[in-house]
Amino acid sequence: MTMAPAIASQPKGEAWHSQAAEDVLAKHGSAATGLSAQEAAKRLASDGPNELKEGKRIGPLQIFLGQFKSLIIWILIAAGVISGVLGEVVDAIAILAIVVLNAVIGFYQEFNAEKSIAALKKMTAPQAKVRRDGQVTSIPASGIVAGDILTLEAGDLVAADARLLEAASLKCIESVLTGESEAVTKQPATLEQGDIPLGDRENMVFMGTSIAAGTGQAVVVTTAMNTELGRIAGMIEEAGAEEGTPLQQKLDSFGRILVWAALGIVALLFGLGLLRGTKLFELTMTSVSLAVAAVPEGLPAVVTVSLALGVLRMSRRRALVRKLPAVETLGSTTVICTDKTGTLTVGEMTVRSLYVSGQSYEVTGEGYRPDGEARFEGKKAEAQHAAPLLELATVLLGCNNAHLVEEEGKWKTVGDPTEGALLAAGRKAGGDRERIEKELPKHHEIPFDSDRKLSAVIRKLPDGKLRAFINGAPDVLLERCLDLYTSTGVRPMRDEDRKHIAAQNTAMAQQALRVLGSAYRDLDSAPPADLTSDAVEHDLVFVGLSGMYDPPRQEAKDAVAKCRAAGIRVVMITGDHPHTATAIAREIGIASADDVAIAGVELDKLSDDELHKRVERIAVYARVTAEHKLRIIRAWKANDAVVAMTGDGVNDAPAIKG
Repeated sequence: MTMAPAIASQPKGEAWHSQAAEDVLAKHGSAATGLSAQEAAKRLASDGPNELKEGKRIGPLQIFLGQFKSLIIWILIAAGVISGVLGEVVDAIAILAIVVLNAVIGFYQEFNAEKSIAALKKMTAPQAKVRRDGQVTSIPASGIVAGDILTLEAGDLVAADARLLEAASLKCIESVLTGESEAVTKQPATLEQGDIPLGDRENMVFMGTSIAAGTGQAVVVTTAMNTELGRIAGMIEEAGAEEGTPLQQKLDSFGRILVWAALGIVALLFGLGLLRGTKLFELTMTSVSLAVAAVPEGLPAVVTVSLALGVLRMSRRRALVRKLPAVETLGSTTVICTDKTGTLTVGEMTVRSLYVSGQSYEVTGEGYRPDGEARFEGKKAEAQHAAPLLELATVLLGCNNAHLVEEEGKWKTVGDPTEGALLAAGRKAGGDRERIEKELPKHHEIPFDSDRKLSAVIRKLPDGKLRAFINGAPDVLLERCLDLYTSTGVRPMRDEDRKHIAAQNTAMAQQALRVLGSAYRDLDSAPPADLTSDAVEHDLVFVGLSGMYDPPRQEAKDAVAKCRAAGIRVVMITGDHPHTATAIAREIGIASADDVAIAGVELDKLSDDELHKRVERIAVYARVTAEHKLRIIRAWKANDAVVAMTGDGVNDAPAIKG
């Protein structure tokens, strides 16, 4: 059994998330007002630009010469040259033409693939806002240094890894690093535990991630290749040289057998000829001709044309094949390791369940598209359900700052993905965002924060009074409710109502749904300054619950079923939470009811040998990093599996290469 090469451990640096903000500032010789321009220039000259090192580019000449690495190609070249020397011009031209044709087809495919892949490599923040000499200024991201103070707002790409100093309703989308599709709420408080997963470091922001909502300030702690994104880039470079595909290995083995067999037969005939007294020149010519005749000139051409046809078929299915032999490898695959978010799932939060007035409703449709409806007991909700659904939809739409836009036939959310999902669900439940904005204009807003776990928008009613629409964590919201909305009107909430709502919340959470509660409260007219969270968020009327998740793609379910039928094992590797990962894996058919996910923290406790022994029994890996993914791939390869890795995030890249 061939052992996989050891993984070079990337330095993890200091645990900045477990250090107080003041200490982090002090260690970097910085302050909340930022660095001086002179000090920043000095650090830039010392540390270098804030840019990821690009791997050595493969030029056209290298791609072309790479087509001549196979032993059997060199046997053909030798046969062609010898044929020419012996005067067999037609044979020589035919053999060399086959070699050139093989090289041209391979070069054309790989060169086009390299150009297409290069077009995808654009993922850095070109500009960033920092504090220099006490003033906020916009500079090229490459000019950022450790100790700079970043100012962050919705829509920004984070230009370096940084420790938060301040955060106001700050939410960050980190799916590129962690695989989690929903925005992560950030706060500057120090985290006590030193060794926690990347996705749980709430007081850190990372290069390459984006700000979904809110504002904040953060001190840069690492730049360039020392960032989390840089560590992944380093692992890609250290993943090692590409191994030959099964077909390439078989062809090389065949070439070696052919060489030794031909040499053995030629030596035998040459010896017999000498014993019979054959002339040396005639004997030499006969032996060489025999050796040339033993070479299967058409084999490389047949293989190359067959693979090229496979590549063409793949391209028609929108699959880019970088190297011709990879097509054959797909046919030899025994294990497929796949990311979850955006690969097996839609990659967009979707409300799947609504609960209002004691009734549960299923919401159809995926992502942010307007297609879909609220269904009751498997059928479209009838007229008697319209009023309660509209009541819940009004809260979902009224307490919402996201916008849905259609770009090139695809619906996207501008703002927090969670609010985008609520916006789409509100439409399907009968709500009208434009009508709400027109008839109930916004008067004030109390943004979400991690302490309250609530967000509120106060709107003016037609009679001049105010109504606060509130969404948030169901348990917190329920404690602040005195009344309950029902289809027959509002009534005081009883203990059995609270128990029933709590049980419904638990049932939805057990389905791997993220649950939000909705409520409202009518208020007398008051200036915004008086409408604080303490003044507004109590004595509420509870309306309902919304359960959302990132739904699996239907085509992913079909693909997994086909893989199982073909004897191919499918394994899920994700940065998401174990409970969510297991639920999705069971729904798609990757995991059985008895399977549980193994988390990255548990993987760290396993040696490579222990992982090699256990890897075949594990179907789901959760809360893992790019380094974990690479270890899992290599553990399977060490067990002689032909492994394919698929994913759409930067954290999948080392495993795909490794």
